Amino acid sequence: MNRAKLTEGKVTRQMISLSVPMMAGIFSAIGFKLSDTYFVSLMGTQELAAMSFTFPVVMVLVGVAWGLGTGTSSVVARAVSGGHETFVRRICTDSLSLGFLSVLFLAGVGMMTIGPVFRFLGASDDLLPLIRSYMEVWYIGMICLVIPMVANASIRACGETRTPALIIIAATVSNVILDPILIFGWMGIPAMGLRGAAIATVIARGGTMVASLLVLYYRERLLDLSLPKLSDVWRSWKAIGEVAVPATMTNVFVPIGSAVVTRLVAEHGPSAVAAWGVGSRITAFVLIPIHGYCSGLAPFVGQNWGAGLLDRVRSARNLGYGFSLVWGAVSVAALYLLGNRVAAIFTSDPAVAVEIERYLMIIPVGYALVGVFSVTDEALNAIGRPILAASQTFVHTFALAIPLAIYGGRLAGMEGLLMGLVVADWGGGLFGLGAAAWSCRACFIGRGSMEVVEAD
Repeated sequence: MNRAKLTEGKVTRQMISLSVPMMAGIFSAIGFKLSDTYFVSLMGTQELAAMSFTFPVVMVLVGVAWGLGTGTSSVVARAVSGGHETFVRRICTDSLSLGFLSVLFLAGVGMMTIGPVFRFLGASDDLLPLIRSYMEVWYIGMICLVIPMVANASIRACGETRTPALIIIAATVSNVILDPILIFGWMGIPAMGLRGAAIATVIARGGTMVASLLVLYYRERLLDLSLPKLSDVWRSWKAIGEVAVPATMTNVFVPIGSAVVTRLVAEHGPSAVAAWGVGSRITAFVLIPIHGYCSGLAPFVGQNWGAGLLDRVRSARNLGYGFSLVWGAVSVAALYLLGNRVAAIFTSDPAVAVEIERYLMIIPVGYALVGVFSVTDEALNAIGRPILAASQTFVHTFALAIPLAIYGGRLAGMEGLLMGLVVADWGGGLFGLGAAAWSCRACFIGRGSMEVVEAD
């Protein structure tokens, strides 16, 4: 079976065909979170603040799943371009067992540390019971998040982005239907409040897990259910881990930074925390086109890099840079004009609305460089250079975002904190460009060869 579909044809046309379905899928995934946020906001500021506290912790766990998916996608895409069908099936199969073991460990640790972790984030004692009711269900159902993310990464690596997008859209529709039923107790079901939101998420994600595994086995024929040798499994885990570990660090750095910033925001009161949670989800929603492009970029770069087609890799990356800058400018203008209307959707509390409007007037100024940063990060992971990607994320999070948020908050309160984050976004994006240009100029951005890359 010839799976290397992305090494021929016009780059722009292929990137559109890859990215548009993923934009729709990511749109649905963010809609998933926004629907949770909307229905929870109807219960009151306390419940919304409690859910906002869970956001950075959930994103750490999502970051681990993304890291495993990134490692799987990178290895599978490069193996596909080399025609290594047996190794491709082995990688896809063993990535799922690695994901399952990771879930057992993380869920166990998470269940035992709910109290200490959220106290560290600044949650008050009256919010902890609400947080616990949400996170206990979330940890139990974590396997329904990780397994489909890893499975869909294998499907995307073969150049198929429509099916993963459709699976995500179906999950979002399910979640939107289940949220009000379980939160408010419709159709004779007892009202479960915040716990109901978590149960709705797990049920919807469970459907994605079943669907992705069925597609992976029956249609793509990417699962090998024969009893493997331990040496073969270890080889797969090692290949995935070489990309997944640094990629996981990259994905975890951001929510860890977000957790620290959430702690700083908590010093400004529950209204600020509630607005931060809403604003973070709006940011994720607005950046859907950028993340959709990056999701399409990963398999494209992986297959073309594996085939030694460096000009196509460079063209796709540059196209992403240009798109990020244009979309960033459009986003700033739109949110500046519509900020008050957007705030009114998520809260009737005037104090929270003011904080949401403040967020939407400041944070979007950094979106253009967030896009450039994301394109660089995805491309480096796809070619098997995850340490470079992790380095730029580390600098952005710990050398720029956290110190500047602290300094800005002390200098000008919540407004200064947000402005500090914008400066960090611009600095991080420019640093990423410089690091990529300096470290890979001969092989990735310039006119080098595969041999130069391997020696880097």
